[in-house]
Amino acid sequence: MTVLEKEPRVAAHQTGHNSGVVHAGIYYQPGSLKAKLCAKGRVMTREYCQEHSLPYKETGKLVVALNAGEISRLDEIERRSALNKVPDLARVSQEKMREIEPHAAGVAALHSPHTAVVDYAAIAETMANQIRLAGGSVLLNQKVAAVESVSGTCVVSTTGGTHTFDRLVVCAGLHSDVIAKLVGAADAPRILPFRGEYWALDPARSNLVNGMIYPVPDPAFPFLGVHFTRGVYDDIHVGPNAVPALAREGYSWGKISPRELWEVLRWPGAGRLAREHWKMGGKEIAASVLKPLYFSAAQAFIPELKLSDLTHKTMSGVRAQAWAKDGSLLDDFAVDQIGPITLLRNAPSPAATSAMAIAEHVLLNYLGIKR
Repeated sequence: MTVLEKEPRVAAHQTGHNSGVVHAGIYYQPGSLKAKLCAKGRVMTREYCQEHSLPYKETGKLVVALNAGEISRLDEIERRSALNKVPDLARVSQEKMREIEPHAAGVAALHSPHTAVVDYAAIAETMANQIRLAGGSVLLNQKVAAVESVSGTCVVSTTGGTHTFDRLVVCAGLHSDVIAKLVGAADAPRILPFRGEYWALDPARSNLVNGMIYPVPDPAFPFLGVHFTRGVYDDIHVGPNAVPALAREGYSWGKISPRELWEVLRWPGAGRLAREHWKMGGKEIAASVLKPLYFSAAQAFIPELKLSDLTHKTMSGVRAQAWAKDGSLLDDFAVDQIGPITLLRNAPSPAATSAMAIAEHVLLNYLGIKR
């Protein structure tokens, strides 16, 4: 096995720029690949961390309805969770809510005690070392320039040289559509990069959050909204939001790629997406540049929170969100096959949780290799 990595280290992008949550499968459409592979991936991730002495903490998650108007959406989440067999999920009263998260607001909640946190970058590094120890290679600084299928083999030209393989699996994240184009796959879906920004909670105020406090998802908006997570090293971060990234690797407003931005704007579905989500998008952008607005969204869940409790922005991540030509955002995982080349076209959250299960799915269903 040979892994070609564009960056000088593994986990440089999505894997190393997320909240570290191991999801239990609460939100996902029953029967979808997301639902199936998240459930399996959670168990595989836990077992992997135990096997390799990597940190894994079941801090639990509280999904909070802030008012009576959100109860029906909480009911739907509970229904999905039951069909997805989320382990030990419970509907909790206001009183029980306060026992789990004493400082959280809300009228009702769902509690997922087995939602956990890990260090995904450490997991990726451990996997890379396993590959090396088993006689494989992890080749860094290998930006792909061309991919050809020649006489049943895959010839990959990179900045580090030319490599020939029997089979190729493309997991290119933010650049998955770029590589798909090199391979000759369908133009759609494309990748629409969204940045998520995190604020750090003052360690002196860490008593405000025991585990995770999440909102009830709004079905009209494709992302969750601001929430609280106690990480695997006990740091507490608030976020992420969701704002348009002005480059595929646009981790700040100052990182702009005119070419990549133009590709987004001229995509056929751009107009529809803008029309449907301009109001929410405007709010997210405003909260990104104005801390009090971001704080206001967070304070709704913890009324005791003060503006000064959000000390600084800790990091940003860029989601590789696939979208279709009609402007719709793909919700489920998506895989394409072009001859000896397998392409992972869409892997939004819970991709990190599901990673090992996605790998197994590709091995069994696309490569015909049994574990």
